[in-house]
Amino acid sequence: MARVRRTPENTRARLVAAVCTGLLCAALTGCGNDGSATADASTASASTLASDPPTSAPASPPEPTPSVSEVPTPTDEPATTGSPDKPVPADASDASSLWGKRFSGSAKISVDIYDYCTTDGSRRQAGSQTYSMNSTLDLSRPRTGGDETESNPFSMLFAAGDPSQAGAVSFWSSAVSTTSSQDLAGNPRDPHLLLTYWDIDWSDGELDARLTDPHTQQAVALNLLNWSSPVVACRSDLGQLPGGYPHALASGTTFAGRLDGSSASLTAEGSSIDGQVAFRFEFDGTAS
Repeated sequence: MARVRRTPENTRARLVAAVCTGLLCAALTGCGNDGSATADASTASASTLASDPPTSAPASPPEPTPSVSEVPTPTDEPATTGSPDKPVPADASDASSLWGKRFSGSAKISVDIYDYCTTDGSRRQAGSQTYSMNSTLDLSRPRTGGDETESNPFSMLFAAGDPSQAGAVSFWSSAVSTTSSQDLAGNPRDPHLLLTYWDIDWSDGELDARLTDPHTQQAVALNLLNWSSPVVACRSDLGQLPGGYPHALASGTTFAGRLDGSSASLTAEGSSIDGQVAFRFEFDGTAS
C-alpha cells in the first residue's frame, strides 16, 4: 500500500504562485498575436458605447445655428393691408364714385317719324309725337368680357319705359356677347366677346357720351328706340304691328349734360339706322 506524502504549506504556496505566473505569461503572449485580441476588445468597447445612453461627460459645444430672425428669407412685393372685398375709396371728383348709382326720374321724348312712301321713293316726314316716360339711369364698374375691359369711366344703362312698350328707349354702353357664336354672315366669333357701344367722357360732373358702334354686324344691337310700324309699309290703313318695332340707333347719337353723385340732367339726340325715326329727349333724375 502506497503512502501519501504531505506537501508542506510553504511548498503549496510556491506552486500556486508558479501557476499564476504561467497563466499571466500565456495571456500576455495572446495579446501580442497580430493584435487580434486588441481588435476584439475595441469592437466590444464600440458596441458598448453605441448601445449605452450618453454619459454626463462634457461634450464639445455644438456648432452655432442662426436664429429665425437671422435667417434671410426671400420676399415678394409687400403685402397689401386692404381687403379685396372692400369698396374702392373714391374722391368726389373720381368717376368711380358713381359706380353703383341709380338715377330715377322721367324723360320727355319727342319723336319724328319718316317713311319712303313718295312716288319717287324719297324720304319724307310722316308725323311726330311727344310723350313722357318713367326712366332710370344705372352706372356701374366698367364691364369685363374675356380678357378685355370697357375703356369708359363707368358702364351705363339707360332705360325709358318698358323695352317692349312703344316709344321705349334704351342705351347700353357695353355688353358681353353670349348668345351666338356666329355673326349675320355666318362668320365665327367669340361668344364672350366684349362689345363697347358708347364712348363716354365724364369730368367734373359733366357727361359727354357718343354712340360709336351699334354692333348690328354682330346682331347684338341693344341701343334701340321701339316704335310702332305699319303691318305693310306705306299702308297705315292696314294697321300697326302690336308692341312696336325696335329700331337700332345709329352712330352719332349723343347723351350729354350734368351728372354727379346726387342728380342727373341730361339731353339725348339721335336717329335710327334705317332713317325712319329721329328723337330727342331730356332726362331729369335723382340718385337713389
